[in-house]
Amino acid sequence: VQLQASGGGLVQAGGSLRLSCAASGRTFSSYGMGWFRQAPGKEREFVARISRGGSSTDYADSVKGRFTISRDNAKNTVYLQMNSLKIDDTSVYYCAAARGFGVRTEEYIFWGQGTQVTVSS
Repeated sequence: VQLQASGGGLVQAGGSLRLSCAASGRTFSSYGMGWFRQAPGKEREFVARISRGGSSTDYADSVKGRFTISRDNAKNTVYLQMNSLKIDDTSVYYCAAARGFGVRTEEYIFWGQGTQVTVSS
């Protein structure tokens, strides 16, 4: 599975962005999908995950209530809607695919290239 993330950019604090991650191949629905982020000098951290069929989602405490993960298996795409963005959300955001439904980076076997999100004051 190849993953292509897009939708990042520069936004003011309080604003919104929607990230997309398009997957190649016909087995997209076989994978749990996740979004992670990595700021300069920091480790990559879990942001959100969604189960294969989309019925289960989970979020990091830092984004709960502000971010929403969703997927469209017919379009082989997973989304991350980010509202009420904060300066601390500035990071490179990565989408990833896992056989299961995990929060650890080690559980994800395919990764997109990352998209930069910068939140300004």
